[in-house]
Amino acid sequence: MFLAQQTSGGGSPILLLLLLGMPVMLFVMMRSQRKKAAKQQDLQKSAGIGSEIMTTAGIFGTIVDEDEDEGTIVLEIAPGTQVKLIRGAIARVVSEDDDDDDDEEYDDEEDDDDDVVVDLVDADQDTAGADADNAEGPFRP
Repeated sequence: MFLAQQTSGGGSPILLLLLLGMPVMLFVMMRSQRKKAAKQQDLQKSAGIGSEIMTTAGIFGTIVDEDEDEGTIVLEIAPGTQVKLIRGAIARVVSEDDDDDDDEEYDDEEDDDDDVVVDLVDADQDTAGADADNAEGPFRP
């Protein structure tokens, strides 16, 4: 009986869709990961002496020396404090434009808060009646 069911033909369209769709989806995901990795490597190679960077550990500093043979950089994180890192530790290059964009976003948020006005005198009077209602607590029989 089991053999008769297999030879009846047809096949499941869902199974066919999964078998054909999975390789396509994997190809698209792997392609985007490769592009992202190539972009990160270009960023790490383009950072030179004098560039302000952020490391993968979140440390900010300025590149003061580099050794292309070893693939390392010397990062000054504070005046007189230098750390030797591999180039792969560069997460991003910090520029003056990045700092200005962050400040503008923060300023926009502050402007929105200025429009809200709360009258605390009225708020205290309104809650007096609510406190009497909740004297038994949040759970009532």
